[in-house]
This record gives sequence, structure tokens and C-alpha cells, in this order.
Amino acid sequence: MLRLADVPALRAQVRAWRAAGEGVALVPTMGALHEGHLSLVRQAQASSRRVVVSIFVNPTQFGPNEDFSRYPRVLEADLALLAEIGADAAFLPDVATMYPPGFATTVTVTGLTEVLCGPLRPGHFAGVATVVTKLLLQCLPDRAVFGEKDFQQLQVIRRAARDLDIPVAIEGAPTLREPDGLALSSRNRYLSDEERRVAPAMHAVLQRVAEAVGGGAATAPALAEGRAALEAAGFGPVQYLSVNDAETLAPLERVESPARVLAAAYLGRTRLIDNVAV
Repeated sequence: MLRLADVPALRAQVRAWRAAGEGVALVPTMGALHEGHLSLVRQAQASSRRVVVSIFVNPTQFGPNEDFSRYPRVLEADLALLAEIGADAAFLPDVATMYPPGFATTVTVTGLTEVLCGPLRPGHFAGVATVVTKLLLQCLPDRAVFGEKDFQQLQVIRRAARDLDIPVAIEGAPTLREPDGLALSSRNRYLSDEERRVAPAMHAVLQRVAEAVGGGAATAPALAEGRAALEAAGFGPVQYLSVNDAETLAPLERVESPARVLAAAYLGRTRLIDNVAV
């Protein structure tokens, strides 16, 4: 597997693959890879001859009181996993490569970022949209694959790519889960044994809410019951539990089109997010 540290090397390699008639996919990550990330790589491999996986812990998407400094960094272990499943290249830029001196441009997506995690994490989605836009333009793959666990992020990236006419197909990939329902996440390693025992309750609550509102019933009673169940299980604060349109992310009083039930809540010091389709 190739290790590419700068943009000229990345572009040269992608040009060589294209000259050979080979399709290219990109899987952007922040490292600390787990089976969920590897499933994104496998999905990319199913549709593209060549797959690039980027590993970059992006400082601009972390707030001042968030976990940037303690976010797990296990590069050699990540590279071993990628080599084992046959990724073709790892793009490993440093901060100076992504944000050189004088960098002064931000990509901001409105509307989609004004609900759910947006108000709770000021600047987060601007950081995400900016770094992903850069990665897409640096690599210019045929497609890029992102997990549906970060559903709001996925929709923000789709909107940015569409609005900026970036010629890359943005694909969502299903959330991978532990046998007890907990969504795979790099942050799960922060959970204590007791918190790990409690954590699957979030998925169970999301499923109950989805079942309750799927027939067109009012969402408010199911959401109130679900929030109470999360708090009783040990989550707190519960930042949101919401039923939203799957395309616009507008909150819904009743489900009449494709929708998602989404939640964000703390379990101890760890912030967990998850969602399910309705």
C-alpha cells in the first residue's frame, strides 16, 4: 500500500491510475479505524478499482472544549488494517499541508447545519465541509464514501458537493453495529465497562421511536417517552432526540416522507450519536 504525504504525490498517483483506465474512490477518515471504517473501504472497493483512504485528525471541526487533544491517534495500527484489506493508498497530510500559512477560506453550508448538532457545536460543520471539500478537490475521485452514522455530516457533504459542482459522487454506507446494537465509533473506546453496558440503550430507543412514528403518528409523544428512557438508562445530558426529514433535516411533527430518528447524548464524559431510518 502506498503512503502519500502531500497533494502533488496524491494527484500524480490518481493521474496514473486514470491513465490506466482505473476508477478511483476516496474514503476520508480521522483514523482510529475500526470495522465500521473498513466497511466503507470495502464498499468503495466494490465499485472502484483503486481506493484511497485519507487519515487526518482535522482540528477545525473540534470546538475549544472538545476532545481534539485526546482523540485516539494510532497511525501504524490503522495502516496495518488498511494494508490487510487491500486499500491501494493512504493519504496522510499534516496540518500544514491542509491549512498552510495564510489559509483564509471556509466552506459554510447553511440550513442543514442549523439543527441537531449544528447549534451545539459552533463551527463544527464549517470545519467538516472545508476539509472534505479540500480532500475531494485534492484527490478528485470518482466517488467518496461516508458512513450514515454521522447522518447530518453526510447530508452536509452532499449539499456542499452539489452546490460547488464538485464532480464526485457522494455515497452513504450503512452503520455497522455491535451484536447488541451499539453503533461502531472510535469514541466507544472512551466508555467504561459500565457505560459500555448501558450504551446500546440509545439504539433501542431510536428503534422504538421509529416504530412508533412510522405509521404517521405524532412524533412528540414518542420523543418524550424516548428521552425519558435515555435518561433513565443513564444518559445525560440528552442533547437531542428528534425526528427529521431525511433530505432537508427539518424537524417533523408527523412522518409523511423518508425520515430519520437522530439522537445525541452524553454517557459519562463520552458524547454518543446515532440514528435510524423511519
